[in-house]
Amino acid sequence: MDDKAIEQQIQAKGKTAPRVTPADIEVNIADEAYFTAADGVRGSTPGGLRTYVPRESHKLLTFCVLTLRNGFTVTGESACASPENFDAEIGRNIARQNAVQKIWPLMGYALKQQLHLAAYEPPAPGAAHAGYSTTQPHQQRVVDEKAELDERLAKLVAFTKTPIFGGLDSAERDRLGQQAATMAMYSDILGDRIAAFAPAIAA
Repeated sequence: MDDKAIEQQIQAKGKTAPRVTPADIEVNIADEAYFTAADGVRGSTPGGLRTYVPRESHKLLTFCVLTLRNGFTVTGESACASPENFDAEIGRNIARQNAVQKIWPLMGYALKQQLHLAAYEPPAPGAAHAGYSTTQPHQQRVVDEKAELDERLAKLVAFTKTPIFGGLDSAERDRLGQQAATMAMYSDILGDRIAAFAPAIAA
């Protein structure tokens, strides 16, 4: 069962508590790059004397580097045992999938830390019970707005990976790219506002 199938199962069971979703993962990826071991070997030199010649097996090892929005990077690899089975697109897809799997624990920890801090922050005056969330209605609206924006951004990012997007003229692709970048910046601003709620509430 892949990540999307698991997310569908979670939604089907009505689980609505905070969690990391596949859409959250995709929105958090700012850039991705792919290369084979052969590409890396060609660009390396031992002491600057000569260029290494890649082995045939180097062409079967694919790397994916994902850069997250905060600048942190994760990598994934895909190795093919039989040269006859090698396919560049499949290699990139598997390498990316393996890189994405490394993002889950990172974002899971970040979310858990956020929930932990929220649970133990000092309650605002008049709070019903110590340890419960004291988020105000206007603050909740910001949280909801960011969630909706991130969902729309994830759908836009997914669209940019489809053949339909590839068939658009370059000007339209550029406009959609600018739209995605603007939405990501807007999401960052909302995220900063949400992060500022905790000290504001504690005060």
